[in-house]
Amino acid sequence: MKKAWFYFLLFVFINQCLTGEVLAQARPHGDRVRYVFYFIGDGMGLAQINAAEVYQAALQGKIGIDSLNLSRLPSLGLVTTYAQNRYITGSAAAGTAMATGQKTSINTIGMNADRTLPLKSIAWKVKQMGMKVGIITTVSINHATPAAFYAHRPDRNDYYEIALQLAESNFDLFGYGGIKDSRGKKGDQPDAYEIARSKGYQIVKGREDFMKLKKTDNKIIAINARLDPEDAAVPVAIDRTPEDMSLAEFVSKSIELLDNPKGFFMMVEGGQIDWACHNNDIATTLGEVLDFDQAVGIALDFAKKHPNETLIIVTADHETGGLSIGTALKHYESDFSLIKHQKMSQPALAEVFKEFKQRHCPANCSFESVWPLIQEKTGLGKEIPINDFDLSQMQMAFRASMLGHNTFASSDANYLLFGGNDPLAVMVTRIIAQKAGFGWTSWSHTGIPVPIRAKGPGQQLFEGYIDNKDIPILILKAMGLSLVLN
Repeated sequence: MKKAWFYFLLFVFINQCLTGEVLAQARPHGDRVRYVFYFIGDGMGLAQINAAEVYQAALQGKIGIDSLNLSRLPSLGLVTTYAQNRYITGSAAAGTAMATGQKTSINTIGMNADRTLPLKSIAWKVKQMGMKVGIITTVSINHATPAAFYAHRPDRNDYYEIALQLAESNFDLFGYGGIKDSRGKKGDQPDAYEIARSKGYQIVKGREDFMKLKKTDNKIIAINARLDPEDAAVPVAIDRTPEDMSLAEFVSKSIELLDNPKGFFMMVEGGQIDWACHNNDIATTLGEVLDFDQAVGIALDFAKKHPNETLIIVTADHETGGLSIGTALKHYESDFSLIKHQKMSQPALAEVFKEFKQRHCPANCSFESVWPLIQEKTGLGKEIPINDFDLSQMQMAFRASMLGHNTFASSDANYLLFGGNDPLAVMVTRIIAQKAGFGWTSWSHTGIPVPIRAKGPGQQLFEGYIDNKDIPILILKAMGLSLVLN
């Protein structure tokens, strides 16, 4: 009898142990998460990710992919991105859903759809718990996506008012990009930087001063040495100089500054992936995706030291440009490595062509005189072979850029052709993309679902088919916190 009881109790014990192990594996282990990295590649759909992987492989002479850091995150899902009042979303509505767990209307920042109530973000919630918060972006820190984590405005274009709310947030670190319209749209308002300083923020500019900061330094706005004077964005990777920090460099130092016993929440946006895709500029797009991915690599290195405490999420607010891998002119062929011959971004090329126009047009304005410049900056006609059709396309764009001879009478037709950008800069970058084997279908956002990847405790929560408003709720669940944000 005693023997029977022994085996019965042994069975119960083993069963409980096994059940406990299964439950432990199924649970998100939320109580362990102290570090959250929330990476948002603005405009970065599956095609943008895959394009960077096939490009890296092509540079090594391989057909296939060279996986990105973000592809090493084991859990994979798909995210729907639609807004409350429109299927194809914008960054304000998408950013608000991804920050607050609630859908809103187009162009609305951190408020409900009818713009009557402010919404609390996940960044606000974890800050209330004592975690440090960092908001990092390659565009301006009062742009739509970062703003959704700390501001409440009816219009995303209220940059000055958003900047004032930034100063009130009490978040620990803002940076890389600067403050757009820091003195208001007309430049006649008190400086938002100085207002932030009066609220206890210290402002540092450039690598040297940023790297001097210590853990004891609190409430920081740190910006790159060079910023676009209009948009307060950092230079894109393809146009970067040694003076500029990379996103990975900025994230690495930010980890050092934010690390503390209560942990941190870091939102990192690759904001200019979107801008490059709006321009249908494949070389700049690839540069921005790879730069963003290097920052993901920094987070993965950190997670190796804190594997049971670190959750990394990588996703996008929407896809931009309708990028395809494969194009009609190449049929089934591709030569992705040709992209390496483009030496500067499309906006930078537009500036080069603008300077040419100021010097030479209309008196000595000819395509033959600008052709050596095109060859030097893009590789077209040198490393990248062209044909008569390519040449006629560039000549048509030259006349539109330099002489104002629009190809069509209809503004819609010209927009379809050039997207409102400099025609010659658009045309040369389009030809490069086509020769390599990349195509575009839109100058705007698209409505296709975007991928989400996760690594760390609770990673399985992000698998399958979810909506963008679910993401902050699932992060909280992985952290073992209340699922209610608002």
